[in-house]
Amino acid sequence: MSQTEVRTIEGIEIPEPGDWQLDPVHTTVEFIARHLMVSKVRGKFHGVEGNIHISEDPLGSWAEVTIDPASVQSGDEKRDEHLRSPDFFDVERYPEIKFRSNRVEGSSPGRFLLEGELTVHGVTRPVTLDVEYHGWTRDPWGGRRAGFSATTEVDREDFGLTWNIALETGGVVVGKKVRLEFEIEAVKQDRTTRDGASSGGYGAAPPAPGGRA
Repeated sequence: MSQTEVRTIEGIEIPEPGDWQLDPVHTTVEFIARHLMVSKVRGKFHGVEGNIHISEDPLGSWAEVTIDPASVQSGDEKRDEHLRSPDFFDVERYPEIKFRSNRVEGSSPGRFLLEGELTVHGVTRPVTLDVEYHGWTRDPWGGRRAGFSATTEVDREDFGLTWNIALETGGVVVGKKVRLEFEIEAVKQDRTTRDGASSGGYGAAPPAPGGRA
């Protein structure tokens, strides 16, 4: 990488400007919710794709993520079928979950807030992600990769996900508050990665923007 591509803020090397595509093989979106008021259930979406645009002014950067709710896995197939049903995600009517940022808040590139809109079950609500940037590196194939983690908490009932059963002892089967956790690895897009010239396999560049995960 040339010296002109390296930018340092507060001693942290930030990604070079341009488009960075989420690598679906190394990107996960998980959710955590209370079950029966006494424990937590964790689930994961395996169909995730998206793009991060790094601007010359980092505060002008933005990100967009698309999740396939039908790809949900929580460790129990019957529960997964229920999550895909009209009681929850209703994947036949609402085949996508989307996040699109509209503002970066914070002075440090290592930890900042990403404000945006989350659309679930056909309902769009504002959310704020707490983001941690882990740095960037080159992979063995010459690609440039950057890593991020992000978390937020939402009320599922704000998105029309209101199914529940009251417990005789008080409380409900499924908690209203849901924590979302994003682990993201993004690949810098250039002519080689956009044209799909890189070979497939572990660590290879993902497909061009718009392709399926």
